[in-house]
Amino acid sequence: MNLPDLPPLFVYGAILVGFVVTNLLVAHLLGPKKKTPVKDMPYESGMDPVGDARQPFDVRFYLVAILFLVFDVELLFLYPWAVSAYSEAGVPPELRDTVFGIMLVFMGTLALAWVYAWRKGVFRWR
Repeated sequence: MNLPDLPPLFVYGAILVGFVVTNLLVAHLLGPKKKTPVKDMPYESGMDPVGDARQPFDVRFYLVAILFLVFDVELLFLYPWAVSAYSEAGVPPELRDTVFGIMLVFMGTLALAWVYAWRKGVFRWR
């Protein structure tokens, strides 16, 4: 990128910052000013809050969340491989068997992680 390409980026950045500042100012100037206890109350899905919002979560919730992320990332690797594995523009034909083996090892590792989590009772909600 050379110097003549930069001014449009600066203009775009200035427009973005100006847009954000303008929206904040307009919301502050035209927004409601009267504070009432009802307006200051937290709002969640049309229901009045019950109890304290700072209750600790069970550790199993975090374990399931981490497992979800692991298997979600697995799909990030599997989908592009499945799409490009056997197309002409994808993996070269001489490397297809090697890449297939690597993907089998990857899926086997994830299967072992799944079995380990299952044996440890991560998926059991008591």
